[in-house]
Amino acid sequence: MNTVFTSATPVTPSNTATIRMTAGLWIGGAGNVAVMTKGGQTTTFTAVPAGTLLPLAVTQVLATGTTATAIVAMY
Repeated sequence: MNTVFTSATPVTPSNTATIRMTAGLWIGGAGNVAVMTKGGQTTTFTAVPAGTLLPLAVTQVLATGTTATAIVAMY
């Protein structure tokens, strides 16, 4: 992936709060990551290793189903 990110911000998983659409998510601590995609689908990525960059366009990182920690939204 040759994406150059221009900003980043920590994400607190929430079932109600939305975030600006991402270009990716950095997963600092291993676990599951439940998201709402740009297209409106809810999906959970299971057993994501620490130090993974997920190239995802998401508008929400859900609290329910997310066990990963130190998540950073990349823009």
